[in-house]
Amino acid sequence: MENLSFHDGNTYNLLERRSMEPSHDIDQRLQIHSSLIRRLSQERVLEGHQGCVNSLDWNSEGSLLISGSDDTKVNIWGYSSRKLLHSVDTGHSSNIFCAKFVPESSDELVLSGAGDAEVRLFNLSRLSERASGDNAIPPSALFQCHTRRVKKLAVEVGNPNVVWSASEDGTLRQHDFRESTSCPPSRSAHQECRNVLLDLRNGAKRSLADPPRQTLSLKSCDISLTRPHLLLVGGSDAFARLYDRRMLPPLTSCQQTASPPMCVNYFCPMHLSERGRSNLHLTHVTFSPDGDEVLLSYSGEHVYLMNVNYGIGSMQYSPGDVATLFSFNQIFHGVESQPQVSNFSQNDNHKSSNHARLKMCRELVEMAIRSLEEGADIYYAIEACNEVLDGYPDEIESELKHECLCTRAALLLKRKWKNDVHMAVRDCQNARRINASSFRAHYYMAEALQQLGRYKEALDFAVAAQSLNPPPNSDIVTKVESIKRDFEAAEAEKNDKTDGQTSRVLSLSDILYRSEANSDTSHDMPRSEREGSENDEELELDTETSGSVDRAAENAGSSGSSGPPSSSLQNDKSYQPEQSIDMKRRYIGHCNVGTDIKQASFLGQRGEFVASGSDDGRWFIWEKRTGRLIKMLLGDEAVVNCIQCHPFDSVVATSGIDDTIKIWSPTASGPSIVAGGSAGPETANVLEAMEANQQKLSRNREAILPVELLERFRMHEFSEGTLHPFECTQS
Repeated sequence: MENLSFHDGNTYNLLERRSMEPSHDIDQRLQIHSSLIRRLSQERVLEGHQGCVNSLDWNSEGSLLISGSDDTKVNIWGYSSRKLLHSVDTGHSSNIFCAKFVPESSDELVLSGAGDAEVRLFNLSRLSERASGDNAIPPSALFQCHTRRVKKLAVEVGNPNVVWSASEDGTLRQHDFRESTSCPPSRSAHQECRNVLLDLRNGAKRSLADPPRQTLSLKSCDISLTRPHLLLVGGSDAFARLYDRRMLPPLTSCQQTASPPMCVNYFCPMHLSERGRSNLHLTHVTFSPDGDEVLLSYSGEHVYLMNVNYGIGSMQYSPGDVATLFSFNQIFHGVESQPQVSNFSQNDNHKSSNHARLKMCRELVEMAIRSLEEGADIYYAIEACNEVLDGYPDEIESELKHECLCTRAALLLKRKWKNDVHMAVRDCQNARRINASSFRAHYYMAEALQQLGRYKEALDFAVAAQSLNPPPNSDIVTKVESIKRDFEAAEAEKNDKTDGQTSRVLSLSDILYRSEANSDTSHDMPRSEREGSENDEELELDTETSGSVDRAAENAGSSGSSGPPSSSLQNDKSYQPEQSIDMKRRYIGHCNVGTDIKQASFLGQRGEFVASGSDDGRWFIWEKRTGRLIKMLLGDEAVVNCIQCHPFDSVVATSGIDDTIKIWSPTASGPSIVAGGSAGPETANVLEAMEANQQKLSRNREAILPVELLERFRMHEFSEGTLHPFECTQS
């Protein structure tokens, strides 16, 4: 696979074409090119913070970089000088999670959102009025209407008057500087800000089939660059939501709790949409540069790519379709996660004949089959199949595609990384769509369902596979008997349970649902106590998604009403489940467990590459089209959280638990999949790192973060109002 070219063209041919016919498109393709990515190396370390750097953002021209940190400072760095230009003491009393430039303000206005639930606006020109060394300037605007940490800010290109803030209190608020520059603290007697654009305090869902009724603790939001009326949010459940701001109701007061507004689309991989994943939540959501795709990063999960509009290389599914996916009786229409029609334009690497491409695809499939038989190089065999199925979906014939799907399914079942079995189910069903009498598709489907504990469905497929292969086959006979034993054991265990035993093994989410009427006292804590409540935020990971309708009751009580908190909670029986857009591709190898601000980003103006930070101190870059890993770099002593590509140049900025910012550029002497060029670590270390990360995905934060971090994380001797130095690691 090392010698296999990527799908973004040959740089020599691109440069030759640009010399003959200058093209902005070619410039964009050359900005972040695979040949440059494979030469990325750490160029500079920017020092100037005294805490975790939780936020990075470039200005529109790429001349300035803004950063926000646990030290409550916002720093401005010069791109050309690679030096600190300004440092603002913001006055926040807790960690800064987001910092941004205000568009069309000559880069003089900057915003910050923090763990103290405040949004602040600063005018950098006021720094010139201060004495040397005095970096504290009063905010030009101060919004205190949120009740929980502000995790993300969003601005609209060309609009210097409005900022949107997403908070863990379940609201997304719209602040218009033309209307006001301040608001009273939450729950104050005069707190009547009518700035709630999205009220999702009763908006979280346990599954696609369930009605929304818990607080959706917002972690991330984004506005489309190409269609700024589209707003994407993600938080404490499995579903990202797309809203059209033109279709939303008027801004409301936080004193009024409304039913969640209808969204344009939900986004969630089908295998994550079922009930029972109480800790599953999103840490980052973002639009692609062209606005046609979205990228979702999950805690304890992978990064997933989806189309904004279903039907173009992706599909929309309903709750009933999830069960149908595992059914023997039907082949789920549209289950295929890979596009049948390629969205990617042909480039210079694809000027060879169809015959040459087909020959290469056959060789890749043959290599994958050999790896399966030998039980070696499983990861690279899967990448070979990905290259065939995702790189050339329109050019391979049905027979080769069927062979490749079955082979990849078998390889995934052998590798057993997180959710590999679900990907194998998809491949088997897609293979059945090509050949409904495929023995291999039925056999591997039976094995996949057995791994998932769906023994009844597994037995159906195993028996079918046995009938499709009349000659004696010891493998399928053994498989049928094995599934029968598992099925009988599962049924016996189920029958042996008494009612009392059953009640004692209720899931945490079921228990929490039964106690929804209990009050969430953390919402009534003083602001200073809420900011420093480590245990409260730790508990939030497990309970806030099923948290509290009492927030609605509290608001109803404050307005003198004793009625039910929301009519949406009264009408569960009449609730019509929505549909969701399924995944298009996933990106694996990193680990996202330790922090809840970990980003996944598109690289370059064309967004042809995807990057994510990781809990092992590395950051990973994949080819978007195939999911193939291109580069792995060591970017932090503990965790990489933020990745921001320069708007125009081949430069990337990263940050994390360290108090520094790293600048990366293609300066290595030779191409390599690891940092440092060809003289860097062996490729085998890449697999070791990825496999270690897969093991970490099933652990909790205490098993992931370094011991010295955990020791400081558990400290409680901080005075009132003092920020927790590693609150950035809280999930």
